[in-house]
This record gives sequence, C-alpha cells and structure tokens, in this order.
Amino acid sequence: MNSNSDLTVLYIDDEEANLFLFDRSFRRFFTVLTALSGEEGLALLEQHHDKIVVVITDMKMPGMSGVEFVRLAKERFEHIAYYILTAFNFNKEVELAMEEKLVDKFFTKPFDMEQIMAEVQSVAARMG
Repeated sequence: MNSNSDLTVLYIDDEEANLFLFDRSFRRFFTVLTALSGEEGLALLEQHHDKIVVVITDMKMPGMSGVEFVRLAKERFEHIAYYILTAFNFNKEVELAMEEKLVDKFFTKPFDMEQIMAEVQSVAARMG
C-alpha cells in the first residue's frame, strides 16, 4: 500500500475507540480526519471539502444516522465519494441509500483495511 498524503479521508463514528483505530490504521497512507457525530462531520466537510476525497460514516449514531448525514453532505459536496461502515448486516436503509446513489458501497465492521484502501485508491485514480 502506497502512501498518498495528498488524499484526505473523513471518518465519522460515535465511538472514540473506532475513530482511534481507523486513524491508527490509515494515517500513514493518507490524511485522516475524524468526527464523533454527523454534525461534527458536516462542520469538518465545510472546513476541508476542498481536500476530502472520501467520507466513511458509521450507520447507527445518535442524533443523525449515517444515511441522514450522507444525504445532507451530498447536497453541498457531491464531488466526494461516500461510504457506510456498519456492524449490522445489509438492511433496507443501506439498500435504499445505494439505490439512490447516496453511497458507493458499504463496509462491515470490523473493517477490512485492504478493502478500504482499494476503494480510496480507486477514487484517487478517478480524480486523476
């Protein structure tokens, strides 16, 4: 896996341990921003939308679900690739999000590092 510090990925999860694990796993490959809620994620998007190429969000969070977050974020920042990361199996809400092209794909917890790296690299390649 090559390092590409020009890439920025935003990861949103309401569990600090998951944010820590994601950051530790990927920070040597790209810049990682983390947020504990959808609201915090939207604020980070507002500040860094010119650098963020991928957003990965947990599905089940208090206040705003991952799909609700993506729906709001994509209204303003449609050039970014969005993904759901969930501990739950594929469900109707994720299925609808994929049908509506809100998210490109969903990942399951515990995350597969190589699968996520491949997606980030694919997005980077499409961007040129």
